[in-house]
Amino acid sequence: MLDRLKEIEDRYTQLSGLLADPEVLKDPAQYATFAREHSSLEEIVAPYNRLKQVMASIEENEAMLADPDPDMRDLVKAELGALREEKERLEQQLRLQFIPKDPNDGRDVILEIRAGTGGDEAALFAADLFRMYSRYAEDKRWSVEILSANETGIGGFKEIIAGIKGKGAYSRLKYESGVHRVQRVPATEASGRIHTSAVTVAVLPEAEEVEVDIDQNDLRIDTFRASGAGGQHVNKTESAIRITHIPTGIVVSCQDEKSQHKNKAKALRVIRTRILQKMQDDQAREIASQRRSQVGTGDRSERIRTYNFPQGRVTDHRVNLTLHKLPQILEGDIDAIIDELTTHFQAEALKKTGS
Repeated sequence: MLDRLKEIEDRYTQLSGLLADPEVLKDPAQYATFAREHSSLEEIVAPYNRLKQVMASIEENEAMLADPDPDMRDLVKAELGALREEKERLEQQLRLQFIPKDPNDGRDVILEIRAGTGGDEAALFAADLFRMYSRYAEDKRWSVEILSANETGIGGFKEIIAGIKGKGAYSRLKYESGVHRVQRVPATEASGRIHTSAVTVAVLPEAEEVEVDIDQNDLRIDTFRASGAGGQHVNKTESAIRITHIPTGIVVSCQDEKSQHKNKAKALRVIRTRILQKMQDDQAREIASQRRSQVGTGDRSERIRTYNFPQGRVTDHRVNLTLHKLPQILEGDIDAIIDELTTHFQAEALKKTGS
């Protein structure tokens, strides 16, 4: 492991030089690539430097065990114990760093939430989930921007797409992709029967503009009048935008802004992100469409997590984790779930690497 760490340290030093190179500074795409790699390696280099210091201190202290003064030997033994514990902790931390990195971990997020099985009740729960993620983002001091929303008129969403920007956004939220099932008595249910509904969540790494060069000739842009809430403005101008990326068939509509220009900019962000996702899926050859694999069909049986209101519990079925704190979770207190999922998938990845 130490040989690999030395190689990483050398690469980190090389990247530090490249980021100051005037030729690299002229190329935004190349600079962004080097900057992301430099930032990711820093998480290894910092603990590695500390590990080297600890190992040197252990060697010095072991040499002092031969001191004739018994009090000095006791002090040295106590310090050695603490140093060896720190060495073990740093080595474990570095072993985790050797798990193959998700190149998207440092990216911002495009969050897509869609009502699945369950009609109005599913749409209401889609709104609950969006509020949950918004509260979580607020706690992390990330920014949330609604890019597109299709409201039901009773406080729910058939679909809502948002951009979330902030350090660690994708690495923390990526395991939220999948079908979320809710079990509760709808407000409109007179007999008190529990209904089961489903909502699909897709967490996509947002593309940077320099990474996906979209040929304007590949786009079909349609304008139309916005519908739904919006007062008198709704029927006055054709400010809503629908963009179709002809080569891939990706279609995105945005109508939340009064400005056609702003709606177009938001739609292009989503288009660019979905194109990047498709490119990554095609390159990996793991699945035909990562986005479809994330959200499934929206059927109740394809769930990753269940929110049971009568019992006040949330269960994540991938790690068999059940928490009886549903109100707090819906207020954005989801770190315990995310930490458990991260630990689980890191452990699985360590098994594969044999570290």
